[in-house]
This record gives sequence, C-alpha cells and structure tokens, in this order.
Amino acid sequence: MNAIHHDGGVQRRDVLKTGLIATAGWWLTDRAAGATALPAAAGRAKSVIQIWMWGGPCHIDTFDPKPNAGYDYVGQLEKDIPTNVDGIRINENLPLLAKQADKFSVIRSMTHGNNAHETASYIVQTGRKAGDGQVYPCVGAVVSYFKGYGRGYKGLLPPYIVLTKPQGRFSEAGFLGNKYKPFATGGDPSSRTRFVVEGVVAEGLTPERQRARRDLMLGLDTLRAKRADDPEMVDLAKADEQAYDLILGDAGKVFDLSEEKDELRDRYGRTKFGQACLVARRLIERGVPYVTINYDGWDTHKQHFTAMRRMLPEMDKGFGTLLDDLHQRGLLDTTIVWWGGEFGRTPRVQWEPPWNGGRNHFGRVFCHVVAGGGFKGGRVVGATDDKGESVAARPVYPWDLIGTMYLLLGIDGKATLPHPQGRTVHVSPQPDEGYEGGGLLTEIV
Repeated sequence: MNAIHHDGGVQRRDVLKTGLIATAGWWLTDRAAGATALPAAAGRAKSVIQIWMWGGPCHIDTFDPKPNAGYDYVGQLEKDIPTNVDGIRINENLPLLAKQADKFSVIRSMTHGNNAHETASYIVQTGRKAGDGQVYPCVGAVVSYFKGYGRGYKGLLPPYIVLTKPQGRFSEAGFLGNKYKPFATGGDPSSRTRFVVEGVVAEGLTPERQRARRDLMLGLDTLRAKRADDPEMVDLAKADEQAYDLILGDAGKVFDLSEEKDELRDRYGRTKFGQACLVARRLIERGVPYVTINYDGWDTHKQHFTAMRRMLPEMDKGFGTLLDDLHQRGLLDTTIVWWGGEFGRTPRVQWEPPWNGGRNHFGRVFCHVVAGGGFKGGRVVGATDDKGESVAARPVYPWDLIGTMYLLLGIDGKATLPHPQGRTVHVSPQPDEGYEGGGLLTEIV
C-alpha cells in the first residue's frame, strides 16, 4: 500500500437519582472539489475512542519526523523508522504503531494558529472558533445527544465517559447543559488492587458488603414499603435497581480488568494510559458511543526529551495494542479512533534557560491521527515544510476533521442543536458562517 500525500430522553443523572452514583456546511459541500455524493463510508461508525493528548504532543517527535532538520529541531529524537506502508515514516520510539500504519491515517497539516491551552482545546474539541458569544458542545456531547438516551441507547453505562480525570480546560457540554457532560471515572485502571471508579467501585468495600448495606437500607425503608404502589416510589425503586445493577451487576463489571488475560494487559502496558486503552475497548464492546482517554503529561516546556523517552514507548504500547485489539475483535470497522491534542509544540527546541531543552505551544501546525469507523488506513493528508514550522500543503482545520467524523457517524451537520435561548445552531459550521478550510477529508473516507 502506498501513502497518499494530498496537496490540495432519559439521562444518567435522572435514572440514578438515588445518588448512589451521582458522583460516579454540514460541511458536506467540499469547498475545494464541490463534491455532492456522500462517501460510501458515511454512517458506518457507531462509536468513538478519543485519545486526548492533554498538553499537546510534538508533531516532529511523533508522526511527522524531520530527521534532516538539524539538532536544534530534533534534539535527541533524530531517528525515524519506516512503517508497513511505503512512504510513511514515524519516530523510532513508535515501533508497534509503525507495524500498523495500514490501519490509520496521519493528518500532518492540522492548524488553527492559537497557542493558548484553554482556547485551543475548545477549538479542537468543538470544531468551532472561540469568541462569538456561544459556548458550543464538544464532539462527545454532540455524539451523546444524537446517540445516547432517547436515541436508541439503552445501556446503564453513561453514553459519554472520560478516563480518568475530567479534561477541565473547556465546558464539554456547552449550551447543551449538564445532561450531556461526560462521566469522569476518576481512579487508576492500572491499580494493583481494583480500578476505583467514582460512585461505582468503592475502595475497600467488597461487593458482598455493598449488598448487605443495600439489604439493610431496604429493610429500614418503611415509607417505601407502605407506598409501594405510588408512581413516584415505583420510579424511585426502578432507579435504585438500575443504580445497584451498575454497581453490583454485569454493567459495572466492564471496569473489572481482572477479567482480561494477563498477557493482553501486559501488551497494553501496565500503565495508567495503557490500561485506560483496555477499558476503552471494553466500554465500546458494551455499546458506549463515546469514550475519551484523557492522557496528560504532554505539556513539555522543560525536560522534553527526558519525558519523551518515557512517554513515547508508553503511548506506542497502549495506542498500538488498542488498534490491533479492536481489529482482531471486528470492532475497528465501526469505531473511530481519534488521536491528538490541542496543538503541537515548537519545532525549534528551546535550549536556553529556564527551558533547558523544552518545547513551547505551537498552534500553527500539528498532527492528528484517525483510524477505523470508515477512515482509510495507510494515508497521509497534508504536509509541512522541511522543519515542520508551517503547513506546506492541504491545511486541515478542526472543523474539517470533526465534520468528517460526524459524516462517518451518520450525524447530519445541518441538523440543529437545542439552544436554551432558542437560537438556530447547526451541528457543524455552515458555509455562510465564514469558516476557512479545505472541506471534508473525503480523500481518507
């Protein structure tokens, strides 16, 4: 395969109101090509796993290597390696991903020009510019709205889950409101004991003891016994049953990684990120529409190369094994895997004090990676100059990429979202809203 370088209802908080786990242009018009027909992959994807690289990974240290740029640019990460796709090379610290380049596409020309964490995160997560008086929902909230409760989703697990801590740099739900905020699990899935999921798994409390507590509570609840036929009590009893089913039943077992073979857990890596990737796969198997892995540690202003020598192999194991595991289980075809952060990092290394070998924020150009759910593998979209400092071909803006994901998810970008003030707001920016860009990524769907 050759690489292509392109130039041109009922909510969770309502159901679980007992408080037991309450803590717990349609852009289809391709502006460049004027395409009218939908790609064959439209509507194929059922779910998304977002690997959110919190802080912003450096593009030339990962998927857009520049081995000839010189030491002031590549530092101690000067070597790249071939992948299993002719013409695509990535950093030498990503050997597992290099063996699977046929499964993913690299977008090397992502851009928005913003260097502030909060604003850049908002732009990349929502596919909307900041500053127009609206607070738009992120992709996870939009997917939850269209594919969650009231839209055919029946699971007890929330339709939008973040592993493990909240992203925190923007309002995920925006004007859609708290109903569409993600459930952040907390805890550490690589724990040697149990993955303590907030409101679902209590540290130091066995399932047997939780059942005993529930039985005691029901025995003492004389009001419910006397008013068993009251509609409100019936609803409360149903919510109570569902909450405990999540805590003690099959639904909550999705977080129990002891059910997985040690060999597979080792392949993912016994790190917080690696085990979070495994949990994400288990959640997707249970039908959860949107899972974000909030992978922090990439804001490397200082000691950048020390951090990268540790984190790149960690990322390679988790991300690489996730792709292979999804593929082996027949899930990759219907699951979008989306890797990337809010921006990249400065191509020129900051050797001077106080940085002493760090990289700063860089929104002019950065990389994202997509796989599955209708995205083609073995492709490269766009290009940067010889030092990775600017887009050389096919600029891709966040709204171009997100609009493409909505297409693959079968979400109409022309559809409107419920607005608290009754304003007409479309899922994706429309052609008359003044958004620059190259249009949908039709070359990789």
